[in-house]
Amino acid sequence: MSESELRQRSGVPKEAPKTPTTKSRKHEVKPSSGGISILDIFRVVLTLAVVSCGLSYYLTETVTWGYNPWFTNIPQLVAYVKGPVNLTPSELALYDGTSPDTPIYVAINGTIFDVSANPRMYGPGGGYHFFAGRDATRAFVTGCFAEDLTDDLSGVEEMFIPIDEPEELEKLSSGERKKQREQDLRNARKKVDKAIAHWVGFFGKHQKYFEVGKVVKSAEDVDKIKGKRELCETARKQRPKREKAKTA
Repeated sequence: MSESELRQRSGVPKEAPKTPTTKSRKHEVKPSSGGISILDIFRVVLTLAVVSCGLSYYLTETVTWGYNPWFTNIPQLVAYVKGPVNLTPSELALYDGTSPDTPIYVAINGTIFDVSANPRMYGPGGGYHFFAGRDATRAFVTGCFAEDLTDDLSGVEEMFIPIDEPEELEKLSSGERKKQREQDLRNARKKVDKAIAHWVGFFGKHQKYFEVGKVVKSAEDVDKIKGKRELCETARKQRPKREKAKTA
């Protein structure tokens, strides 16, 4: 009788299969999860941000694609914290850039703008220094920088009223002339308002300039403006000629 048969009869169990030891388990290869870690996402976002900033600087010379929120402008932030300023015309004249201790202000239709960021243009010796420290709304409308450095807009609408030929006027009755004149004045005043709004928008939306306050006038300042101001030569030359009515 063989050993195997004796063991089966005696009830001796066979040897249990050997299990892998702890040492051998260390060498087992664990399957990869295949997921994306937070670190990987951060690296991708950082890379895209760097590329975007580099491309932005190449195209716009800024790393923010030309967008500069007002709170990144330190002078504007300081002005915002201090609050709006109210200056009389004589006080406004002190902000013409001649003193290094004061900002440079330009006023349009009573609104004061800080243009200190461009001293080469509005500071002493600059091409537009004559605008500094004053409200020269009329000059912005007429283009007469020598004669119209004032906020007096009286009569300025005349530059937009068409010039009539004498023979054409003779064809109209007194009532028709009056009606035409009233319509011309309404249209001309709209054009004046449009010109002023353009320049207020130019300074108000400029990346480097910002609004700081208003010009306040005393009764004495108001009294200085008397009568209708004559149009300068440049404004007179800009007046359009009235188009002749088309006949059927």
